[in-house]
Amino acid sequence: MSGAPNLAYVGHDEFVADVEAIARRVEADGWMPGFIVGVGRGGLAPGVYLSHRLDVPMLSVDHSSRVFGFADALLINLARRSAAGEQLLFIDDINDSGGTIHYLREALAREGAAAGAVRFATLIDNSRSSERVDYASRVIDRAENRDWFVFPWEAMASRATLVEEAESVPERLGRE
Repeated sequence: MSGAPNLAYVGHDEFVADVEAIARRVEADGWMPGFIVGVGRGGLAPGVYLSHRLDVPMLSVDHSSRVFGFADALLINLARRSAAGEQLLFIDDINDSGGTIHYLREALAREGAAAGAVRFATLIDNSRSSERVDYASRVIDRAENRDWFVFPWEAMASRATLVEEAESVPERLGRE
């Protein structure tokens, strides 16, 4: 595969429909979190929308920055809350490789989180990911779909920035 990555823009209405689909799945499951946890950066906007839709307060973890005080220290506190019985629903934009979800699950488990009290949701779930999510709006197969999804909150970035981000993870674009 060569050339520029295919930037697949997700419109606002499609994004809202994705959040609504996740909310309906959570409600149908009968499992209601005490907090929605938006995973920074891509899970923050979905977290806000889902928090309002489910009428559940939201917290956030800034995993993408890799800054201890905004990620790992908060995960320690969240693990303690779940161990005390609080149910937490983490949300991110896409479960692509599974790296983020794996990292979060490992960090939470290491700090004593109650496994049944922590669930994960994504707008888009890659069926080939190394990690599974509990709730997703859409499922893709990365062997067939190599699009670089551009969510509404990313649409302000220049095309050059979006292409640079996409090309920084060539395995997602079939350029391994």
